[in-house]
Amino acid sequence: MKNYALILTLLFLLIACHSKEKKQNYISENQDQSSLKESIKRGSVVYDDFCISCHLPNGKGIPKVFPPLANSDYLKNNQIKSIKAIKYGLTGKITVNGTSYNGTMTALGLSDEEVTDVTNYINNSWDNKIDNFVTSEKVSKL
Repeated sequence: MKNYALILTLLFLLIACHSKEKKQNYISENQDQSSLKESIKRGSVVYDDFCISCHLPNGKGIPKVFPPLANSDYLKNNQIKSIKAIKYGLTGKITVNGTSYNGTMTALGLSDEEVTDVTNYINNSWDNKIDNFVTSEKVSKL
């Protein structure tokens, strides 16, 4: 009988500890979602100030001149290169959705936080569903 009580007690403790972990993860996930939403909101302002004239309000860019950000395979497959392009500019040939672009995107002098926010905005706009929550810490390491 003592063994049975001991097993039940251990099982109860295991369940209680596991439940607590799930709640902590859930809270952390909600905090991340809240942070992401705020970042996207700030990124919208950065986009409107610096990016909209070339990539347009719909993110479709101008064919063969300024590449699209909406449904961009380059953006999806090259997140680090894309972040570096926003931070440092980009020169040279790239291919986006099968179309070649060979131009220059000048460095805009954005802070790490602005790069973070505009990247999160782009990653979550125009039907983009890029699962990469960019943080200022990640950007600063580039």
